[in-house]
Amino acid sequence: MSRVAFSISTIHAILELSSNSSSTKYTIKLNNNQTWLLYASSPVNMSPNVSTITSSAFSGIIRIAVLPEPKFEAILDRYNFCYPISGDAVLTKPFCLEYKWEKGGWGDLLLLAHPLHLQLLSSTDRSITILEDFKYNSIDGELVGVVGDSWVLKSDPIGVTWHSIRGIKEESYSEIIDALIKDVEALNLSTVSTSSSYFYGKLIARAARFALIAEEVCYLEVIPAIQKFLKDMIEPWMDGTFGANGFLYDSKWGGIVTKKGSEDSGADFGFGIYNDHHYHLGYFIYGIAVLAKIDPAWGRKYKPQAYSLLADFMNLSKQENSNYPRLRCFDLWKLHSWAGGLTEFSDGRNQQNPGEAVNGYYSAALMGLAYGDSHLLSVGSALSALEIQAAKTWWHVREEDKLYGEEFSKENRAVGVLWTNKRNSGLWFAPANWRECRLGIQLLPILPTSEILFSDVHFVRELVSWTSPALARKGVGEGWKGFVYALQGIYDKEGALNNIRNLNGFDDGNSLTNLLWWIHSREDEGKKRGELSWFHHYCH
Repeated sequence: MSRVAFSISTIHAILELSSNSSSTKYTIKLNNNQTWLLYASSPVNMSPNVSTITSSAFSGIIRIAVLPEPKFEAILDRYNFCYPISGDAVLTKPFCLEYKWEKGGWGDLLLLAHPLHLQLLSSTDRSITILEDFKYNSIDGELVGVVGDSWVLKSDPIGVTWHSIRGIKEESYSEIIDALIKDVEALNLSTVSTSSSYFYGKLIARAARFALIAEEVCYLEVIPAIQKFLKDMIEPWMDGTFGANGFLYDSKWGGIVTKKGSEDSGADFGFGIYNDHHYHLGYFIYGIAVLAKIDPAWGRKYKPQAYSLLADFMNLSKQENSNYPRLRCFDLWKLHSWAGGLTEFSDGRNQQNPGEAVNGYYSAALMGLAYGDSHLLSVGSALSALEIQAAKTWWHVREEDKLYGEEFSKENRAVGVLWTNKRNSGLWFAPANWRECRLGIQLLPILPTSEILFSDVHFVRELVSWTSPALARKGVGEGWKGFVYALQGIYDKEGALNNIRNLNGFDDGNSLTNLLWWIHSREDEGKKRGELSWFHHYCH
């Protein structure tokens, strides 16, 4: 291996550069009060300038680490000899994700785990050692040292079901059926004015909800009308006959884009430059899954198209010649998705809508159910579970939490837009004081999994209480109010029911039928607990 000189530069002034006797470890002190340690696998001579360090000819491995506290130096010294070369993330057993590291050097491998990793790492796994007191601050919370060549993360299992988790009492059927009949009668393709992949997808999923609610309340008479509407809505996008828009395959980036998006980067919320794919396609896949369930012959006919849409963001292949990248949106390290596409931002990637992210993978799991695809069901369920736990960790802000700074936690119950390098209170489409929008974007669409996403009743009370003053603002949309009342129903069923009955409008992906279904599947007063017992429901 040839020997080359290298240099290290910094925007801060270098106050001091000192080395050990063998010239394999250097201590670098900067004028911003930071101290860095540099480790070399063989001796190297280094000299400082104002903001640059230059070396003599060198061949080997260089490792650099910031030293947040003097007591950490001994730990960094101990583990500096082993370094990661590559890593792989593998979905192994149900609801298990394993990180496997390839390492170089010698000794044990030390890496840093973020708060969600620490929640999911098995306390009984003897192949790893968690260094509880070895911590680095980050925007994601404290990063803690973990020693080991592989990590096994185990998420709480979720049950993917077509219908409500708890069921609905028969005495509540009549009110839901009355709303259902009216909502289904209003389904009319001629009144659909949007050609946006996002808003069109929401209408598909909204109608699909009617079919599943009809099954649950035993009112099957409306299903043929819903089935026809879903076919009329979905088929033109699947067979390329929807003149106003439609899906195309983009060979350059390996993915599905819309016709409008291919011509205008701003169309369909940037779908053509790969924004929000799991949001938009999640709604389509939800409708496809429901239609394939109630009409298996249709499902078989359109299965290739359905799986192509799914592969755009749910492809698991690692082959370089695959038509789609592996898990386009989902970050297997952060354990949640990113919604941003090809656009570069100074603060990195971003995601605003955790509820719609959950819906994308939950819908994929439902498609697995509809097609009898146990692998798809397993993977979709696992990614839904991880997305839910990530939302609870980073998007849901509890006042007593210490994850974020005290000032931010005091003022916010929900993150607006979560970026790699920052947290926004505002949304892409709304200022920070429109709190009802922040709550709604955390929740929508309302599904059986919403109960798992918002299983912490104490936090739900905090969130609704924090949001409610915003409802007095002039111009608040009825659709956003509906989401606030839906969460109110988790702890105040009758109050929420009265509020919902008085609404005169609904979000375009929601309906009176869906809200009544949700409220009537809540627990009765007096049975509330701090954490809902969905795990018990599925596992016993």
